Amino acid sequence: MKLEDLSPNEGAKHSAKRVGRGIGSGHGKTSCRGHKGQHGRNTVRPGFEGGQTPLHRRLPRFRGFNNEKFAKEIVVINLDDLASFEAGTVITPELLLERRIIRDVKDGVKVLGDGELKAAVTVQAHRFSKSALEKIAQAGGTATVLE
Repeated sequence: MKLEDLSPNEGAKHSAKRVGRGIGSGHGKTSCRGHKGQHGRNTVRPGFEGGQTPLHRRLPRFRGFNNEKFAKEIVVINLDDLASFEAGTVITPELLLERRIIRDVKDGVKVLGDGELKAAVTVQAHRFSKSALEKIAQAGGTATVLE
């Protein structure tokens, strides 16, 4: 197949509607715009709502506070996600990446206390919730906060 062999499918291309070319064309005189009125005379700019206050003027501007520039993206995992590890394992963010429990470390990993932990493991993460710390200690493990 060559570039010159390519062509659009049958019926995919249409010739442009030729308006204002006389009464015999069927699209003469008013050129398919009807009689008088705003749309008969010229086009309406995008966002024009017929004189009603447009949406972009009805909505309030710059309300609130947005910290997107400086916000830290923390990856969250639960104790349920750590239940598959054997006793004595040192769980680090790198190990979680390797086991595909998380996809990316981003600005840190936070362990939340949803679920139960049965094995005594050492968990290293950037942040812990209070309930996660209690449940890790209750299972006989330790939690280490990374910098």
